[in-house]
Amino acid sequence: MYMCITVKAQGEEEIKNKGDFAMKLMGYKRENGTYGIRNYLLIIPASVCASETAVNIAKLVNGAIAIPHQHGCCEIGDDFETTKRTLVGFGKNPNVGAVLVVGLGCEGIQAKEIADEIAESGKPVDYIVIQDECGTCKTVAKGVEIAGKMSRELAKQNKTEFDISEIILGLECGGSDPTSGLASNPTIGVASDMLVNDGGSSILSETTECIGAEHLLAERFADITEREKFLSMVKRVEDRSYAAGHDLREGQPTPGNKAGGLTTIEEKSLGCMHKAGKSTFLGALEYAEEVPHDRKGLYFMDTPGQDIDSITGMVAGGAQIIVFSTGRGTPTGSPIAPVIKITGNTETYNKMIDNIDINAGKIITDGVSLEDMGKELYDMIINVCNGGYTKAEALGHREFGIFRTGFTY
Repeated sequence: MYMCITVKAQGEEEIKNKGDFAMKLMGYKRENGTYGIRNYLLIIPASVCASETAVNIAKLVNGAIAIPHQHGCCEIGDDFETTKRTLVGFGKNPNVGAVLVVGLGCEGIQAKEIADEIAESGKPVDYIVIQDECGTCKTVAKGVEIAGKMSRELAKQNKTEFDISEIILGLECGGSDPTSGLASNPTIGVASDMLVNDGGSSILSETTECIGAEHLLAERFADITEREKFLSMVKRVEDRSYAAGHDLREGQPTPGNKAGGLTTIEEKSLGCMHKAGKSTFLGALEYAEEVPHDRKGLYFMDTPGQDIDSITGMVAGGAQIIVFSTGRGTPTGSPIAPVIKITGNTETYNKMIDNIDINAGKIITDGVSLEDMGKELYDMIINVCNGGYTKAEALGHREFGIFRTGFTY
C-alpha cells in the first residue's frame, strides 16, 4: 500500500482512497480542449534579465509561480529556438490556467512574441516590459495588478470530469543503480503501457541513455521515417560530444551511477529503456516539441540525460505529470507538473522517505509481481491526477532548466 501525501491546498479537493477513482479524472478544461490536473498562474520571464522581476511578482500573487532561467538573450540558432519553444510550451501546458510574460525589452526573445504564441491556446495571457514600465518597482506593481486579476478569475474555475486518455505522462530516470533496471523502470513500463492502452500518451526521454540500446528501441517504431529520425538523434548526441573534443562516456555513467553499481552507459541504457514498456513508438520529437493531441500513444523525445532539463522538455511538450525512477534518490520536482518519485532500492526508499513516493524494491525484497507493482503505480498516477500531492509538490520542489548545446554570444 503506497502513501501519497495529500496536503490540502486552496482550491484542491481532499483526496480519498485510491479505490474511489476508477478511471474518472477531475481537472480543468482549457479553451483548446485539453485538460489540466493543476491550475497554475504562470509568470514567465522572457530572459534572464527579467527573471528576478518575474519572481518578485509571483511572490505577491496567490497561486502564481515564476520560472526564472538563464536564457533568452544572446542565443542563436538551435538554442534560440529551443528556449523560445520551451517557454511557449510551458505557457501552453494544460496545467497552466493563465500566463503573464515579463520582458526586459531589448532581449533576443521578446515578451510579446512569447505571449502571442501562448495566446493561440485560448487561455488568458498578458505581457509587460520593464523598460516600457520605467523600472523594476513600477513593473512589479503593474505585474501584480494584472496577475492579481488573473488569480481571482482562476479561483472561480471549477473542475470537470474527463477521460484518462487526455493525460500525457513523462517518463524520467536519474541517479540510477542496478535496481532501476530490475524493478522501478520496468514498473514504470507497465504503468505506461496501461495508460497507452487506455488511450493516453507517454514520453520516453533522455537520448544519452539510449546509447547501446538504440537498436532495440528502433525496432519498436512503426514508421520507418520516425525510426530513422530517432537513430539520427542518438547519433547526433555522440557526434556533438566528439565535436567538442570529448567522449560523453567521460560523464556517463555519473559518479553516483558507478557508486551504485552501474559500470557502462550501455548497462544504464538497457535499464533505462524498460520505462517505455512494450508499446509501439509512434514518433520521435525534438526537445520541447508538442506531443500530438490527435495521435495518442508512446513517443520518444530528444532530451539530455540531465534530469531537470529533461523533465522541463517533456512538460513543455504537454506532459501534465511525470514519473521519475531513481535508485540513488533525488528530491527533484517541476514548477507546474507533479513528479511521482519511484525507486527500486528499498534502502533508498527508507533513507529518503520524505522524497520518494513509492517503493518498487518490493519486487526484489518481498516478491511482489511486476504487474501488481505497475498497477500500484498506475493507481497513484490516477490519484495525483485527481489532486493528490506528490512529495516533491508538498516540499515545494520546482526545479526548472532549459537544455542548450551552444554558448551565449
